[in-house]
Amino acid sequence: MKRVLITGAAGFLGSHLCDRFMAEGHHVIGMDNLITGDLRNIEHLTGLDRFDFHHRDVSQFIHVKGDLDYILHFASPASPIDYLKIPIQTLKVGSLGVHNCLGLARAKGARMLIASTSEVYGDPEVHPQHEEYWGHVNPVGPRGVYDEAKRFQEAMTMAYHTFHGLETRIVRIFNTYGPRMRLNDGRVLPAFIGQALRGEDLTVFGDGSQTRSFCYVEDLVEGIYRLLLSDEHRPVNVGNPDEISIADFAEEIIALTGTNQKVIYKPLPTDDPKQRRPDIARAREVLGWEPKVGRAEGLAITYEYFKGLSEEDLRKTEHKDFTSYSK
Repeated sequence: MKRVLITGAAGFLGSHLCDRFMAEGHHVIGMDNLITGDLRNIEHLTGLDRFDFHHRDVSQFIHVKGDLDYILHFASPASPIDYLKIPIQTLKVGSLGVHNCLGLARAKGARMLIASTSEVYGDPEVHPQHEEYWGHVNPVGPRGVYDEAKRFQEAMTMAYHTFHGLETRIVRIFNTYGPRMRLNDGRVLPAFIGQALRGEDLTVFGDGSQTRSFCYVEDLVEGIYRLLLSDEHRPVNVGNPDEISIADFAEEIIALTGTNQKVIYKPLPTDDPKQRRPDIARAREVLGWEPKVGRAEGLAITYEYFKGLSEEDLRKTEHKDFTSYSK
């Protein structure tokens, strides 16, 4: 039985990772400051012998008693609404937070995996995006607080690997969806489904020609798990290369929900990526991984989850004009 620390444990991805490591028979220590996380995502784990939860901010000093085998750093705001609302915290968790986790990993002799993102490629000039592409990022634009935090996080992690010989892994996550996403987090899938459930028209920013590639969360977690256990220290893209335009995606959501809302168009926000599709050749080669869940299947599961939310959750949902739908 391994002891695993997962930061951002009460978030969308962090909670699914907690489930996977618990299912594998490990002892999981979840850590979250709950700024964007939700304890409901992990309430089914509380009270279990192999699960502990620490309400803590990883941007401050952190310590965990006892041995640690793995640390997975998933603490960070991850949607445009969040990191535009709390830019300083976003930068701190990607700099001070990763530094604290790397220091803990070194002290414990633990293997460290960080959650990076396709956003390190910015508004890419290479398509599809492969790991050797350095990206096209505006460091002083409104999205820079997230993009540059993740780029710094990769640099710091690689420095610990090179200078201290720390076992590190870097996953670059592309658009991911599934149960436990927040309806009001500004990402395109929950935004569209939330609007459909409330009987609102679906909002597309720009002309809808921008593309995204959506990976179901179960597939993503499998890729992350394989990367952690692999010998690959270079960044690895994990995502689904099945690309679709946002305009076509809106029509898919209308068909899925059986609603007859219109699609309305608003101006594209600053630095919004025009295209996003992962090159997953490295994941196929070194992890033997590729996505298994098709978009139709994954969307049906996710829609059932959102339909089960309370009226209060639906009423709390807010829609902001600066939402970029990049994620």
